[in-house]
Amino acid sequence: MESVSIRHVATTAGVSVGTVSNVLNRPDKVSPATVERVHAAIDELGFVRNDAARQLRAGASRAIGLVILDGGNPFFSDVARGAETAAEKAGRVVLLGNSDQQVEREAHYLDLFEENRVLGILISPVGDVTARLARLRRRGTPAVLVDRQAELTDFSSVSVDDVRGGQLAAEHLLSVGRRRLAFVGGPLDLQQVADRLQGAQEAVRAANAEGANAEGADADGPAVTLEVVEVPALTVEHGRSAAAELMSRPADERPDAVFAANDLVAMGVLQSLVMLGDLRVPEDVALIGYDDIDFARAAVVPLSSIRQPSALIGQTAMDILQDEIDDPGRSPRRVVFAPELVVRASTTPAA
Repeated sequence: MESVSIRHVATTAGVSVGTVSNVLNRPDKVSPATVERVHAAIDELGFVRNDAARQLRAGASRAIGLVILDGGNPFFSDVARGAETAAEKAGRVVLLGNSDQQVEREAHYLDLFEENRVLGILISPVGDVTARLARLRRRGTPAVLVDRQAELTDFSSVSVDDVRGGQLAAEHLLSVGRRRLAFVGGPLDLQQVADRLQGAQEAVRAANAEGANAEGADADGPAVTLEVVEVPALTVEHGRSAAAELMSRPADERPDAVFAANDLVAMGVLQSLVMLGDLRVPEDVALIGYDDIDFARAAVVPLSSIRQPSALIGQTAMDILQDEIDDPGRSPRRVVFAPELVVRASTTPAA
């Protein structure tokens, strides 16, 4: 069946194609009677305007491309929701792509967005996309990094201080008497994971230095340790596997606290501990996650976590991108939010 075109509408309404175009785009330039006649023809024929084709001809789009790191993580769902809210206020729409922590998928979505001539791009990158984004910008498409600080000053970024977040998590575990810590996360070349680990390592080094310098400290006393357990991806499944391995060890070789790089990993750790049955959270193993997704507070043992303002991150990134679309000469901006420690039942002072 032949699709209905604007020419069919013009013939049925007895007007020119230009008049139909004016009715659709500039109705104030057409008499009310003609507008009514054209809309009657549209209803009769079932005409649907091809907005994509119109925008392609005009060399413009209302769309913003958003590439998130993990579509299965509610944190990124909240980021996308914040971006969509800000986009709607600006008369824009968001096209969503999930890289699933894969460089190839990330490149695919960037290609797709470029082909569709989006107005701008928001991206939580897997790897180094600086050269690609620079090329897009030279073609008139600005980009803002989301949940990642820009390493160079060439691009705007909106993120959380993940190093500080890692410090908060480790310091909290130490404050409740834990001394054998394990960090579970990965891959370690993912910047957010590396930053959170760095923060935890700094907290452990500081605690050991303080202990060594304390007057009358027992040199043979137990030092604080931090074991790194790398997993292939930040998922519940990999959290379960990592916990099963850690807890299969003899009691004196097991950690007494786990810092999971995100809440999904923390939930996997918790599930393994519950299934094992002979280890309790938090009595035997304290557990803290990162992101503070809704599932964290609803877990069988409510999870302590490091909160990020997820929706605000998406909204702020979209606002900055809109400013750069409106004024391409604007200087890049970096917005770094402070993380917040949220304490729940999964961490408690050691007996």
